[in-house]
Amino acid sequence: MRSDQTAVPVSYAVPPAIGGVRPGSSPHGGPGQGRAAGPVLAAATIAMGLMAGLFFAFDVSVMPGLAAGDDRTYVTAMQHINKSIENGMFGLVFVGAFAATGVAAWLQHKAGRRQAALWAAAATVLYVVALMVTMGVNIPLNNQLAAAGDPSQITDFAGVRAKFEGTWVATNMLRTLLCTAGLAALTRSLVLHGRFGRGGR
Repeated sequence: MRSDQTAVPVSYAVPPAIGGVRPGSSPHGGPGQGRAAGPVLAAATIAMGLMAGLFFAFDVSVMPGLAAGDDRTYVTAMQHINKSIENGMFGLVFVGAFAATGVAAWLQHKAGRRQAALWAAAATVLYVVALMVTMGVNIPLNNQLAAAGDPSQITDFAGVRAKFEGTWVATNMLRTLLCTAGLAALTRSLVLHGRFGRGGR
């Protein structure tokens, strides 16, 4: 080696990029997307769990409790419940579960976590079906119940209840199953996300 040449210490040498990507960086998306993937997935899982829990609570307590009462009590209580649930907190979770789950699936895909993305995507599909059931069956039934009018003016409580109860209860059980399956899918996605973060696939 000539005296005027300076050797570069091995510790300072920068390894070449492989496939155009420097070591330690991800070929999928920017660093911001990678950091957001975990928190968004966790938020989606919580929101899905809240929706599953809400529907389950109706299945095992609210509807059986009302079923034990008379027709007037049933119709009056359901009218009040349907009106009370139209609030900002419910709306945030109801819509947020869909938005967060969809975004979580996209972020997992962009981060290169294919299996985690597929499970999150499956959860999104399950929740979309639950939304379709809600919009297509439960909400129209709620509107029909509200259209019956003030309880003081209703003369046929048994008829109003009969048109509402059986179908609403059955479809709510279906929503519980769909959201519970969505929760399981998101939980699996979280597990895979954690494994990927520890160097797995």
